[in-house]
Amino acid sequence: MYDPLVDSTPGRSQPHTPSYWVDTAGAAPPDDGPVQGNHEVDVAIIGGGYTGLSSAYHLAREHGIKAVVLEANQTAWGCSGRNGSFARISGGRVPLATLVEKYGRDTARAFFAEMQQALQTTRDLIDIGEIDCDKQPDGVFKVAIKPEHVAGLKREVEMYNGLLNYPARFVDAAGVQQVHAGAESYGALNLPDGFCMHPLKLAWGIQRLAREAGAKVHPGSPVTEWTSAAGGHRLVTPGGVVTARRVIVATNGYTSRKLNPVLTGRILPVHSQIIVTRPLTAEEKVNSLPGGDCMFDTRNLLFYYRRLPDDRILFGGRSAVNGRDAENPVHRQRLLDALCRKFPVLKGVQLDYNWGGWVAVTNNSLPHCYQVSGMQNVYTGGGYAGSGVSFSIQTGKRLAQMLAGDARPTPVPFLHEAPKPFPLQSFLRVGQRMAYAWYRFKDAE
Repeated sequence: MYDPLVDSTPGRSQPHTPSYWVDTAGAAPPDDGPVQGNHEVDVAIIGGGYTGLSSAYHLAREHGIKAVVLEANQTAWGCSGRNGSFARISGGRVPLATLVEKYGRDTARAFFAEMQQALQTTRDLIDIGEIDCDKQPDGVFKVAIKPEHVAGLKREVEMYNGLLNYPARFVDAAGVQQVHAGAESYGALNLPDGFCMHPLKLAWGIQRLAREAGAKVHPGSPVTEWTSAAGGHRLVTPGGVVTARRVIVATNGYTSRKLNPVLTGRILPVHSQIIVTRPLTAEEKVNSLPGGDCMFDTRNLLFYYRRLPDDRILFGGRSAVNGRDAENPVHRQRLLDALCRKFPVLKGVQLDYNWGGWVAVTNNSLPHCYQVSGMQNVYTGGGYAGSGVSFSIQTGKRLAQMLAGDARPTPVPFLHEAPKPFPLQSFLRVGQRMAYAWYRFKDAE
């Protein structure tokens, strides 16, 4: 598997990783083919996932700027086409209480408002574009895996209600059984906003909207060389050269270490893996996930899961530390064992799908959207830490605003600051392996 910390390029025109999403997405929408020849453009966007496609759409639709998207492989080849399918009020991986402690109540409120707007931006795109992405009814549950986690969930509810004036609620164990049967369900935090959908269909819908607005989308066009001068940026692809006055980098967890040295070391790619079962029987549904809500749990290394429209269960979580180990069957088995601990009725269930990909974690576990220091007219966004379906789409919108002249389109200071480089980068994966061992030990206590 392509490993951004090791490999110099994600390849060229690689097919999508086999997955449930690929098998059920239907035909890909039209694109503009790989770059051929030399082109001078105003804006080039590197990366054809949610962030890049959203940037292209919003630049064209709201600012009259028709950008060119350069994607190494297929559009939505990375996180956007292989994620867990939850569009939530989320961004990064920092608890609300920690946000308040570190940044203050006003900044925490502003960031929450931005995450709410991100979800609304996603809804709006689905509605405006009539994107058929199997959108499910709203409902998100954070489920306590141990009795001692209940008190923490109740404190979270109080913060949502009091600090944010948001109608979160606590659901007791008996109530949780109505939506989450089986074991490891001692209560839950319920958020009324947030929905599941088909992530690849969503990405392809945004691609269609971007091209209809005037953007160009070029798959099979990795940037293999990047040089800058006073007149702009020279981006070399296998089929030609794109010279752009302004550049957006939207590669997130798939950013090659060779793309540009200024960006190196600010993102840690973390592997997340997903399994999907065969369709469940009526009895298995009743005794596992009777509803179709977004579910995740209170582990340090959390699991996320849902019932799909065709009655399969999707179940995901952290797995390999590096790309060499990503195909090791031990990770698939670990997820299956965890699924069956939660839902004993599924013991021995057949798995029909198994795939994984890289999510992007920053030093502070928060997303970013900023103008790159030391480079003229270069902007980037990412760092969603596995919670980025809606926030990546919003980041694309914010990047478009920044290119159009609004230097800080949100009142959240940390969003517009470059994430600090990780220290001791040669030992990042060693530290990650040790952290995983510790978290698994704590989760098993």
